[in-house]
Amino acid sequence: MQELVEFIARSLVDDPTQVRVTQYRRGAQVILSLHVAKEDMGRVIGRSGRVAGAIRTLLRVAAAQEGKRVTLDILEPE
Repeated sequence: MQELVEFIARSLVDDPTQVRVTQYRRGAQVILSLHVAKEDMGRVIGRSGRVAGAIRTLLRVAAAQEGKRVTLDILEPE
């Protein structure tokens, strides 16, 4: 799932070197944090959050096939 988010994000942004995905667990849930450059936040989120929503939908489908629950957070790099 982490690779799926990285692939999609790198395809969308202008600076793919700034894309980083971290994964951790909270109980039975997997949480993925997507970090992109500040300039690319708009591309990843999209108008009215449509791109981010589509990424989350694809991620939920992939997680359901593995019997997992997943959440995606989109953040600026630290």
